[in-house]
Amino acid sequence: MEYPSGLKYSREHEWVKVEGNIALIGISDFAQDELGDVVYVELPDVGTELEANNTFGVVESVKAVSDLYSPITGTVTEVNERLNDEPELVNSEPYDEAWMLRIEMSDASEVDGLLGADEYKSFVEEESA
Repeated sequence: MEYPSGLKYSREHEWVKVEGNIALIGISDFAQDELGDVVYVELPDVGTELEANNTFGVVESVKAVSDLYSPITGTVTEVNERLNDEPELVNSEPYDEAWMLRIEMSDASEVDGLLGADEYKSFVEEESA
């Protein structure tokens, strides 16, 4: 299981990479592993306003359908269109090619409330026990 240290993580298993006032968002290696083979990803349109901890889309796998939760409040500036045709990227490249959204953050201080890599790893281990 990978937990890249340059990212922040939510308790709903999304990751955030901060690039200035933009947050790049995807789901963690743990989340994709729990889901199994991803067959469909539904993401919001560019321009959609998201609120932290509210749903922004859905990931469907052979095992389950799971909601996606925004860890950050802001406006969607870009979605990863590749996931429409290649949802399996979520399984093979959860931190690279399978990013889901770019959000212009409304309040960058929300990032401070997210978990660091070590904290997230501990959270996952406790949740899995």
